[in-house]
Amino acid sequence: MYASLRKEWRSRDDRAEALSIERMTQWRRQGAVFRVSRPLRLDRARRMGYRAKQGYVVVRVRVRRGGFSKPRPRSGRRQKALGVVKHKVNVSVKREALGRALRRFPNLSPLGAYWLAEDGRNMWFDVLMVDRSAIKENREW
Repeated sequence: MYASLRKEWRSRDDRAEALSIERMTQWRRQGAVFRVSRPLRLDRARRMGYRAKQGYVVVRVRVRRGGFSKPRPRSGRRQKALGVVKHKVNVSVKREALGRALRRFPNLSPLGAYWLAEDGRNMWFDVLMVDRSAIKENREW
């Protein structure tokens, strides 16, 4: 079953693209860090260690796309916060999504993240997190 799910995600037909566009219009209205009830890509989530039980949390994170730098202001006063640096060069967009989820849910530990969708302006990731105090059998952590 998981192999067929993976195959479906890799071979995107027109119906899947239309569904993805419809989902992204809903996701744009939500917050940048939004808790969801279950993962969208179950095969990836299960490979990262997700289980459908208490203590596991799935968060959808929106990260802005774009280059590493914004042009400096050429005229006028200089702001204190220039906003010149958008993304850090040594931090991937996925790592940025993990950091945002950690800032929103500081009591949870991240299991991992995977790509969901992207448009011209944003990228969305599912971030899997676990409440270690709620899990009885603490395996490998």
